[in-house]
Amino acid sequence: MDSTSLYYSLDLVSGAGLTLSSEQKAALQTSLVILQKNYKFHRVLFWGKILGIKGDYFIAQGLKDDEMRDKKTLYSFDCMDWDLLPPPTDEMIAEVNTAASGRFMGDPSHEYEHTETRRHGEGDEAVEEDIVVKVSEEKRLATTVFTIDQEVSVVPRGAYIKSPHGTVQTNRSFEGLSVGEAGKLSNYLHFSEPKCLRKPSILEMAESDPCRDFLDPLSEDIPKGSWSIQFERGSSVCVLRSLLWLGLSFYHIPGTPQHGFVYMGTGLKNLDLPFML
Repeated sequence: MDSTSLYYSLDLVSGAGLTLSSEQKAALQTSLVILQKNYKFHRVLFWGKILGIKGDYFIAQGLKDDEMRDKKTLYSFDCMDWDLLPPPTDEMIAEVNTAASGRFMGDPSHEYEHTETRRHGEGDEAVEEDIVVKVSEEKRLATTVFTIDQEVSVVPRGAYIKSPHGTVQTNRSFEGLSVGEAGKLSNYLHFSEPKCLRKPSILEMAESDPCRDFLDPLSEDIPKGSWSIQFERGSSVCVLRSLLWLGLSFYHIPGTPQHGFVYMGTGLKNLDLPFML
């Protein structure tokens, strides 16, 4: 959610218990402005908070020209001092998925260890070797934020457009979904590279716009039922909650361009969801 409307936005998703203390909000309002100026970001978003055993990670993201691809992720313990997270690579993601599990400790230097057996050679000359894989919690944090962004970051249909050069930017003419449109899951999109963009029917093609219909809709997610959608505050705000990543809430006020999401949770994926539906 945009740092300029942090107080207001957090209040809209507080029905799920997602909130910050007054001191934390005040610190964020000040530090995120300084962060934007120091790093020359176009916009700064408060991404959320990952709960740890010893401490909590507060996460912010700085955006530049391409708001979907050109972003930097930072973390803080006190909402004042920020450190950059390393950009996740395929190798880093594979290491984290192999070695790291359980709750976050709240210490970036903490190392997770995993022992795996690798086989070298063939036949009678084959030799097995035990290798210890070590992964720092800082890398795990970067990977977790990246994964949540890829799987459950949400925007309303039409809120972003893709230029002829492929740059994804805010649609300044977006005036919000109507109340009727806001109640349909198909009008909300994953704000990440499309993975399973299905071929639309002829009727859908007549109503689609390639400049704004370039993302995967939430209605195509598997398993079905991984999102909860409801109207709150007298139907004045639509709130979506992810059942796959518990702690992620998205809000949109119909008839206005105001929308955003925040994640506050343990950073653990709900792997039991297919059995709960």
